[in-house]
Amino acid sequence: MEKTKLQWHSGFGAAFRITLQDEMPYLEMHEEYLLNKKPLQVDVLIVRKKADIRIEKAVGKIFRQHNIIEYKSPEDYLSINDFYKVYGYACIYQSNTDRVKEIDPEQITLTFVCSHYPRQMLDHLKKVRGIHVERHGEGIYYLKGDPIPMQLMITPELSKKENYWLQNLRTDLKAGGEIRNLMANYEKHRKSKDHAAVMNLIARANWEQMEVEKKMCDALNELFAEELKEADKNGRAIGREQLLKEQIEKKLNKGRTIEEIAEALETDEATVRRIAEGLASRK
Repeated sequence: MEKTKLQWHSGFGAAFRITLQDEMPYLEMHEEYLLNKKPLQVDVLIVRKKADIRIEKAVGKIFRQHNIIEYKSPEDYLSINDFYKVYGYACIYQSNTDRVKEIDPEQITLTFVCSHYPRQMLDHLKKVRGIHVERHGEGIYYLKGDPIPMQLMITPELSKKENYWLQNLRTDLKAGGEIRNLMANYEKHRKSKDHAAVMNLIARANWEQMEVEKKMCDALNELFAEELKEADKNGRAIGREQLLKEQIEKKLNKGRTIEEIAEALETDEATVRRIAEGLASRK
């Protein structure tokens, strides 16, 4: 008889069903269940290439060799589910290697970045997992009590001196001094692709206030001529459409239906379906 690889997992599933056969009417059992509708991916992974290098910036002092970062946009919030998702990513990242302990579990950190203090999530972690919060500078909180070092960053609270561009990833910039200061800082780095990408995002997120400032300041028109050219052609509709796409995509990723999304965003189902189909075609 030809020797073939035994399918132990399917046999285990069958045996487990037999063991629980009296209770099965009250249970749902899924074998080889897909944990996610799309490939698992972390927002940012930072790998420290040299073990003896110390990160001086406050946002990176907690870093070890492998550092997973979860980022939430200004209109989003950090939930209890988000915590467990990212914690699970860390475990998968550590285990998905060719050799045992190829990635040392003690060299992994987690960073959660959001605009709103996640009180509900932190209350849960304190009550259920014994994890407590310690403030370590402006906008930086360490989550203590777990084997994996973790930190929480609240972007509006971050030090402007050390984290200027992170701190300005907001939707509530004000015309006048705040935007003009942004202009002055960007002018020093406008040839940098990273600075251009961040500035483009900030401009779109604060389009109305940018428009107010543009009318008052010729320098803004000159400085951002290229960055805002596309937005000038189509006006505010582009900003609204892009924001709607981002909101719909996030809700789709959370498993919300077209009807639920339309109700939550106060828009019609046809619009949500059109954007959802467009997002699906890009994958």
